[in-house]
Amino acid sequence: MGESKEGVGLGVTVYSVRIEPDALKYLKKLNSSDAKKIYAAIELLRINPIPPKARKLTNREGYRIRLGNLRIIYSFKSKALIIRVIKIGQRQNIYKK
Repeated sequence: MGESKEGVGLGVTVYSVRIEPDALKYLKKLNSSDAKKIYAAIELLRINPIPPKARKLTNREGYRIRLGNLRIIYSFKSKALIIRVIKIGQRQNIYKK
């Protein structure tokens, strides 16, 4: 998606994003409007890895973002400036391991 870098003159830290193969596979199956929503949410994570609507997961590592019936499960490393999208899916299936 993009590389980590400091915003020119703005002092904005931009994270790089790595989408895991399972998440990418699911993303490719989505209709274009849902895929656009997911890509937009991931793009916003690059600037703010913990947006106001993100929730920390209780029984495992990471955070989740809710987009209607879809969820994005992700983790991030502040020092390395990397966001890792672990899983994307429907609410009823996303939390199963």
